Amino acid sequence: MIKKGIGRQIVLHYFFVVFLALLLVEVIFMIVIRAYYYDTIYKHVESRIQSVSEFAPKFKEPGQSLQSYLLNTFSLGDTELQLLDEKGNVIDNSTNFAAETSVQTSDVTQALAGDTGSWIGKQPGTGQQVMAVSKKLDNIVGDQVYIVRYTTSLEKVNDKLFTITLFSVGIMVAVLVIVFVVSTGLANSIVRPINNIRDVSAQMAQGRFDARIKGDYRFELGELASTLNYMAQEIARTNQIKDDFISSISHELRTPLTSIKGWSETLNSGGYDPEETRIGMQIISKETDRLIGLVEEILDFSKLEQDAMKLVMGTVDLRELLQEIMLNVWAKAEMKQIKLQLDSEETAYLVHGDGNRLKQVFLNIADNAIKFSHENSIIFLSLQRIGDNIEVSVQDTGIGISEENLARVRERFFQVDHQNGGTGLGLAISQQFVERHQGQMLIKSELGAGTTITVSLPALQDEQPLEPPQLTEGYGTES
Repeated sequence: MIKKGIGRQIVLHYFFVVFLALLLVEVIFMIVIRAYYYDTIYKHVESRIQSVSEFAPKFKEPGQSLQSYLLNTFSLGDTELQLLDEKGNVIDNSTNFAAETSVQTSDVTQALAGDTGSWIGKQPGTGQQVMAVSKKLDNIVGDQVYIVRYTTSLEKVNDKLFTITLFSVGIMVAVLVIVFVVSTGLANSIVRPINNIRDVSAQMAQGRFDARIKGDYRFELGELASTLNYMAQEIARTNQIKDDFISSISHELRTPLTSIKGWSETLNSGGYDPEETRIGMQIISKETDRLIGLVEEILDFSKLEQDAMKLVMGTVDLRELLQEIMLNVWAKAEMKQIKLQLDSEETAYLVHGDGNRLKQVFLNIADNAIKFSHENSIIFLSLQRIGDNIEVSVQDTGIGISEENLARVRERFFQVDHQNGGTGLGLAISQQFVERHQGQMLIKSELGAGTTITVSLPALQDEQPLEPPQLTEGYGTES
């Protein structure tokens, strides 16, 4: 017994479809065979009755009646020949048994109308199924009306048809058995991998993302197995990234909080000179700014993920923007003896965008360049027009990024080196800001040779109205 499920449904559907097809073929076959046998009998009898019809008007045998001559000459084996009058009464027949009742079947009526009548039904008295074929004889000498009627039993034909039916039903049953066996095997070949995929999926649903669907499945099942394996792999990777992010952000939050708490308790205890108090307050202020930067970065990412970020669009001069950024990061660069060099023409490079968000993008890029550059090196910032776009490039000669990490550096929460701190959101946020300005961000890097990040933005066209610059406030640069 097949258990409930897809396997049983497949077997039943195959079995039902094939059964209906075979039943239809069986019925049509039996109808055709029956029609063939009955039509053959009819044509044989009709041919003989046609001979009688042609012969009767020419009958000239002195000393012998027409009816006795017909009965003796035109009788057929296993067939009764009857001569009837116009009322259906039997005048004579080939069996020599007197008929007690008149014949009122439809073949007689058709014969009286001038046609060759036929009738299939049960013979009164015997109950046998018979075929009767009748025809009225025309142009007979005298006033007597003769109807020639041949009656033959169909029992033998029906027995043969029954035997053929049993044989064909046997073939149908054999075919159904083969279909059942084949469809069961086919159903198992489909259900077995589905059950395997279901079991592994249940493990994944319970959090076991290391489980994998094994087996060389083809077509849709193979695609489904590959998709589920990829989904589990991506979930596991995302979970690992989130775990790393939580660990990293916890560390990033704890470090400034520890400094703030330590200096707060120290200052609160009193007894320090004004210089030490000023240094403590500077550290508290710096670490507070650092915390604000981290929180703002996380909030920006949350808004971008929820598509709730609103840009305040205006006219932005990218040259002024880069000069302002150089001033913002100058102190940090100076600590590593790094020089910032801007290469551009003495002209405005105007774009239509949100000045604060574009500043956030280039601050993040410049800050990363300083963070990963060697001491006493140079960071090149360049501006140039390429067609209808303005390209901003930030090139450093720092540690560079490996090819493996370069493919993932724009992913959320990804960090090349966790020791450098940050949320791993800086480039992911910058990428989305650039895309929301219909721009592109290209990163080229070689491990040990440095990194170049190029941002391409649509230049402000001459016909576009100029709007006041939107540079109003700064943002944190940790990534």
